[in-house]
Amino acid sequence: MQNDEGQSGLSIHNIVYCSRAVHQMDKETLEKIISTAKYHNPRFGITGLLVFGSGIFFQWLEGPRDNVTSLFKIISADPRHSNVVLLTDEDEFRERLFPNWDMELVAAEDISVVLEDAMHTVSDPKQKKTLFNMVQELNKSELGKHEKGH
Repeated sequence: MQNDEGQSGLSIHNIVYCSRAVHQMDKETLEKIISTAKYHNPRFGITGLLVFGSGIFFQWLEGPRDNVTSLFKIISADPRHSNVVLLTDEDEFRERLFPNWDMELVAAEDISVVLEDAMHTVSDPKQKKTLFNMVQELNKSELGKHEKGH
């Protein structure tokens, strides 16, 4: 495992993606995904959040570059996902946005609040821009429409 906390000149890698679920996801299946992530992610220094609603996954992963990239490749090949769209893939010199979340499932109706809270918490302009873009993307997606009751 790498020390990647954005300190001592080391960067942290983050990937943000969205995808469509191939099959209907019930609560039990989502809980299994989160349980698996909570078991494996700490061993690899990965934190983040997963949003699911209206058949769309939206996920933020952060941690050591090799580990995050490997996990994204696994997710991209997972038969439960289709139309995987990479929104952000970059290294940054910063602290984690979700340092205490091995992986949290956020309900679609709560994601705007989570992202906006994070946007107001971070001081780095690049992070603020990334979060702003995520909120904008969310507002254009089915998740955002679901959240607004459309």
